[in-house]
Amino acid sequence: MKKIVLSAFAALTIGTVGAIAGDIKLYSDKDGQVFTTAGEGRVELKSSSTKVSAKASKLKFNGTHYLGFVNKNMKEGDSTNNFEMRRNYFQVKAYLLEDPKSYLRVTLDATYTNKTAKGEGHSNVYVKYAYLYLNDVLPFTGVEFGMVHRPWIDYEEHQGWGMRSISKVFVEASEAGHLTNSADLGFNFKTKTDYFTSELGIFNGEGYHGSNDNGGANDEEIGDGVSAEWRLTASILGNGTKKRKPTKDSYADASFFGQYNMQNSHNADASGKTADYKFYGLHAVYNMPSFLIAAQYIKSDNDRVDSTTDWNGQGYSINTTLRFGEKKQFSLVGRYDNWENKDTLSNDITSTEYNAIYGLAWQQNKNVKWFLSGQTYDLKNSDSKDWTSAMLTAEVHW
Repeated sequence: MKKIVLSAFAALTIGTVGAIAGDIKLYSDKDGQVFTTAGEGRVELKSSSTKVSAKASKLKFNGTHYLGFVNKNMKEGDSTNNFEMRRNYFQVKAYLLEDPKSYLRVTLDATYTNKTAKGEGHSNVYVKYAYLYLNDVLPFTGVEFGMVHRPWIDYEEHQGWGMRSISKVFVEASEAGHLTNSADLGFNFKTKTDYFTSELGIFNGEGYHGSNDNGGANDEEIGDGVSAEWRLTASILGNGTKKRKPTKDSYADASFFGQYNMQNSHNADASGKTADYKFYGLHAVYNMPSFLIAAQYIKSDNDRVDSTTDWNGQGYSINTTLRFGEKKQFSLVGRYDNWENKDTLSNDITSTEYNAIYGLAWQQNKNVKWFLSGQTYDLKNSDSKDWTSAMLTAEVHW
């Protein structure tokens, strides 16, 4: 009975997908198992699909999954071994307007937490993006409104780093300044021309997993501020409007980016009083089908009047990718990060973080990419926090 119920559920699920993607024939064997291909002893199921309707001219589904295994060795301590679900996106776009480039996007992300307060692991599903994109609201410019992309990280992930499945970009990585994240509530104006692209936006400032309320004693200042954020990019080779493919296109970009985050709720002292912080960055990247090199410098300032190193410091990062093979399906990857943390009162350097990433990638097909990588983290004068790791990663797109 259980097998029949599961098979019926599978038939309904696959049938629903079939209604969206086109005709998919289903077959059943004598045990009631359902297949999508014919075979000996299998009978075609005549009623195999369920109609799906929506108040939209078109629905588009896709997914992104980063699955892996990591071995981590502390310089002074034990080693750990864990399977990981680093990203598990399910996304739908609904095209609602006459303009075919305008849409509503919702992206759900399932993450796994290894340990809770009760010592139990669990999975959570949350909204990463949920926004309406309106095309050409201004010349060469569209706008995202809702839970949207922040201006910098999405650009670097696609044009300058491209290895998000093994590490976050420099501005977001916990091994560096950990200054911001990739999505927030607000709006983002996105401009594209041949020689210039930009993103300009206003956001809550706390990010997609933050809170606009710090719960402190100073009620009039709790989460009052917003964050102004930007990216200004010169597309030197003149292909800024093109959807670039790093393995096929050549491009050279120079960018100025940053954010001015006002009275951020996470940036509060012990009394609950919030303060501003801001960071500014310069980035340059050159890519050709067989090679990429990128470098950046970031400076961050925190206006808190007590002693802290949060969001206060400076650093640089350099990364490169060497691609080879007939279809450039193999890559050698390297990256080096250096971040100095500074005290907000004395402005003295309190610690320096060094982070190196290295590895080999194989693009198996258009859907699956494999990584074998390593990482070395070194906090100067603090051996107890130093570590190395080895990772196996499957990056899946559909």
